[in-house]
Amino acid sequence: MKVEELNVDEKIGHVKEVLTEDQKKRGILIHAFQSIQKEHNYLPEDVLKALAKKLDIPLAEVYSTASFYKHFYFKPRGRNVVCVCTGTACHVRGASKVLEKIEESFGIKPGETTPDLSLTLETVGCVGCCGLAPVVTVNDEIVGDLNPKKVGEVIQMVEGK
Repeated sequence: MKVEELNVDEKIGHVKEVLTEDQKKRGILIHAFQSIQKEHNYLPEDVLKALAKKLDIPLAEVYSTASFYKHFYFKPRGRNVVCVCTGTACHVRGASKVLEKIEESFGIKPGETTPDLSLTLETVGCVGCCGLAPVVTVNDEIVGDLNPKKVGEVIQMVEGK
């Protein structure tokens, strides 16, 4: 999405009739963030500055809104996101060893992205697949019953994308 092309009235729809101008502008921030992140895979600073200027909203408010939501990112992310579940069932069944093997294989720690932007590694408290523990997700695909020897499956999924 090009910030210059952002049409507030078009994005708000029929609700625009009952909103003030300020409410309209603030009302499309989430949509704008989603579009920007879809295009860039994160929220670049220069684009957020342009958005703040276009909507005449203080940059601090734009950042405050974006940082409130966990699914918006301010640093470039990998084309693939590998998320290791560290919930109780996964932890008890060896998630820490799986995480260590993935860290070793890609040379990054949780919260980091490979220099070539091919992968971002994260951890999560629970994926909700405790019966398959330990569990890793690769983008939105679940890989369960892992151990350090099976981490190759995860690596192949990432390299195949």
